[in-house]
Amino acid sequence: MGVGGNLVAIQASRMSTYLHCWTVPGSVPVTMSGNCPGPCATLCSSDVNSKSARVLVLFVVPGHLLFLFTIHLLQGGHIAMTTTFVICYLCAALLQVVILLNVAGLMVRWLWRRGLDPDNFSIPYLTALGDLLGTGFLALSFRLIQMFNSSGT
Repeated sequence: MGVGGNLVAIQASRMSTYLHCWTVPGSVPVTMSGNCPGPCATLCSSDVNSKSARVLVLFVVPGHLLFLFTIHLLQGGHIAMTTTFVICYLCAALLQVVILLNVAGLMVRWLWRRGLDPDNFSIPYLTALGDLLGTGFLALSFRLIQMFNSSGT
């Protein structure tokens, strides 16, 4: 599930480029100067960064379905591609990306206000957090599948 960290690295770099175009480090543009944005603002506002975040979220399901299909064709993995597994996996992937996009928005603003370049500082942390969340959510998905299978037997 390492795709999420890469998608969010794209968003963080895009936000950083936007900030570099409109202002200098330490000064936040008026369009981004509000208080800490809520989770809904990351995906539901009319801001240009919100629009790109929505596009990146739209890539999650098709990208992971292609990944799962490739694994199935290569006969890799040690679990059957059941409907339950695919649904749990896709929910975990979507949750991972939504959380990472929220963290990216907060982190990029925070770093920029402190005069630091978000490209250099946020992307390593976001990809590491993406790996951590992806591994945790995948383990949770396997645990949920195991619980469903044992309760149905």
